Amino acid sequence: MADDEPVSFTTREALLYHQGIRPGKIEIVASKPVATQRDLSLAYSPGVAAPVEAIAADPSKAANYTARSNLVAVISNGTAILGLGNLGALASKPVMEGKAVLFKRFADVDAMDIELATEDPEAFVNAVALMEPTFGGINLEDIKAPECFIIEAALRERMKIPVMHDDQHGTAIITAAGLINACHLTGRSLADVRVVVNGAGAAAIACTALIKAMGVAHDHVTMCDRDGVIYRGREQGMDQWKSAHAIDTDARTLAEALDGADIFLGLSAAHALKPEWVKNMAERPIIFAMANPIPEILPEDARAVKADAIIATGRSDYPNQVNNVLGFPFIFRGALDVQATTINEEMKIAAAHAIAELARDRVPEEVSAAYGGESKQFGRDYIIPAPFDPRLMDVVSAAVAKAAMDSGVAQRPIEDFAAYRLSLRSRLNPTTAILTQAYEQTRQSPKRVVFAEAEQEIVLRAAIQFRDGGHGKPILVGRTEVVLRKLGELGVDDPESFELQNSEVSDLRQEMFEYLYQRLQRRGFLERDIWRLVNRDRNIFGSAMLALGKADAMITGVTRPYSQTMREVRLVLDPKPDHVPFGIHLLIGKNHTSFIADTTVNERPTAEELAHIAEQTAMVARRLGHEPRVAFLSYSTFGNPSGKWLENIREAVQILDERQPNFEYEGEMAPDAALNPRVMEKYPFSRLSGPANVLVMPGLQSANLSAKLLRELGGNAVIGPMLLGMGQPVQIAAMSSSASDLLTLAVLAAAGVVS
Repeated sequence: MADDEPVSFTTREALLYHQGIRPGKIEIVASKPVATQRDLSLAYSPGVAAPVEAIAADPSKAANYTARSNLVAVISNGTAILGLGNLGALASKPVMEGKAVLFKRFADVDAMDIELATEDPEAFVNAVALMEPTFGGINLEDIKAPECFIIEAALRERMKIPVMHDDQHGTAIITAAGLINACHLTGRSLADVRVVVNGAGAAAIACTALIKAMGVAHDHVTMCDRDGVIYRGREQGMDQWKSAHAIDTDARTLAEALDGADIFLGLSAAHALKPEWVKNMAERPIIFAMANPIPEILPEDARAVKADAIIATGRSDYPNQVNNVLGFPFIFRGALDVQATTINEEMKIAAAHAIAELARDRVPEEVSAAYGGESKQFGRDYIIPAPFDPRLMDVVSAAVAKAAMDSGVAQRPIEDFAAYRLSLRSRLNPTTAILTQAYEQTRQSPKRVVFAEAEQEIVLRAAIQFRDGGHGKPILVGRTEVVLRKLGELGVDDPESFELQNSEVSDLRQEMFEYLYQRLQRRGFLERDIWRLVNRDRNIFGSAMLALGKADAMITGVTRPYSQTMREVRLVLDPKPDHVPFGIHLLIGKNHTSFIADTTVNERPTAEELAHIAEQTAMVARRLGHEPRVAFLSYSTFGNPSGKWLENIREAVQILDERQPNFEYEGEMAPDAALNPRVMEKYPFSRLSGPANVLVMPGLQSANLSAKLLRELGGNAVIGPMLLGMGQPVQIAAMSSSASDLLTLAVLAAAGVVS
């Protein structure tokens, strides 16, 4: 049932996240050039008159000339905000902004949050209906029952665009997908199962209605609320929506209803399902305990009495998470792409079947990697796909689009579904999905990570996020009293629960001294020099923890220049055998990722080093979901102009010619010849099939300048520098890094994406 991951964090950290850089989580960005007077004349007056007249003559042209066909309104009045209750429209705004972010992140759907300050259903409906010319779809959110039923029904009647209350139907669709697969595994037919639904709110009623539409018999579903079984003739606490699901039954309590039941659907409250009641259910029972954050019954408690139970919850720390993000982005994506006039039952059922079938397909390597390398295949602990499965975009969206066409609600049918699915896959940058998988992988296999500059607030914030996100155990290096005080200032209730290493008093000092003295005694270091390094230099201390196996990775760099930190780390740690250490910056745009190397270490790489850097960067590109196309950059393109600094680049290309790597490469070439398709056309002999995504720089000066300029001036997100080639996972961050930057580097290091 969750749209987000149920991980813990401090209130201060959450507020800093929403306040930092610029308040809130969304912004408006122009999708067309607006730099010149001519651009502005085309964007507004007089150029805007042309599309205005075209749309006035033919309203369908709005899909060609405006953003409407990819724009969804996320609308709430704040009467049922998550699990917080009725806190008002304004308080719901952070949630609605968050929903807009999920639309963009998972399905490239633009979304705008709208909060309406009314609890009057009629006023709400009138306000939303008047906005139909603006939006291609309406996602209703966090509206309490029964008003949500009234509002959705009225809007669907009045509006000719898709309208969906996700709290109802999103949960219902994912639940139905899981039930399809659970029944498949247990040899049950939907037509025969006996279902008990605990809860009679919006989500429970929507789940019940959908599974009945999919074949579950009306009389086989017993719904319960806080007053017990909803039966024909009951008067207490009834309304028209509950009455629609009343049945003839002698059962009056949840315990009685569960006797012999095949399926339990819980959309109610923590611990509402008792183990002794599970014991009386049918063999191999199917239990969906979806209350959040604490389910109706914990999976381990259910399996203690029914070891063969198939269990789903709303939580990410158990298998089979019922997460709405599996559905709503892709349902709206498919509906928008065919300009559907509504989201009907056929489209919801198609989405449920598509999600179910996806879980039964072979799980691709990138999804298994997100589970720490464990092979996840269809079975009782994998009946629902992972939320970050990259196949959801095209599988679910295409199924919804086709159902809209087949049911006659599509205004712009798709002619070539193969091309359509290819276009869906190309809408999203695979890097974002892989990064999500890296975060999940560290949760599955937590690591010990040294945060070597723990007296810095920004470092502590990253360490807190790392621990509270479940990614592993942070080891904080610094003066004990300073670190404890700053943890308290950051709102940490239990600062003593962190592992602190004070280099002046640590029990590890003697072992570190012996290791370093043996390593450095013939490199000009006296005993007193070694003691001074161990006692006073936190980079030395943290690196020694790695060298001695006391930690799995290290993050440092925010207090000293990169080159100085690298020298200190190299006193303790060696590169991998036959490897050259170097740095990579990632530039992540909407639909592309570029890898720039070497941006941090080697001032003037040799031809052999350039070839090695190209091979290793290509490997990282593949880990992050990209087919590498390598360009060796220069001021010269294939000898024009000539110069004295070209030979090592040409020799690097020759070395790769001899090695025959399994990726495209070309050089020497200027950046426009590597990246601009119009310039690339002038060099038809180039071996690159498209714009390069791995850019190997000729020297540190140009590489470092380029990376820093792009970070400060560019419009792309930048990750890095990321250090490769060291024997242990150590990452040296930029001095300008944010807590989010440090967390990302820590997770990538712990997950082994960069090493």
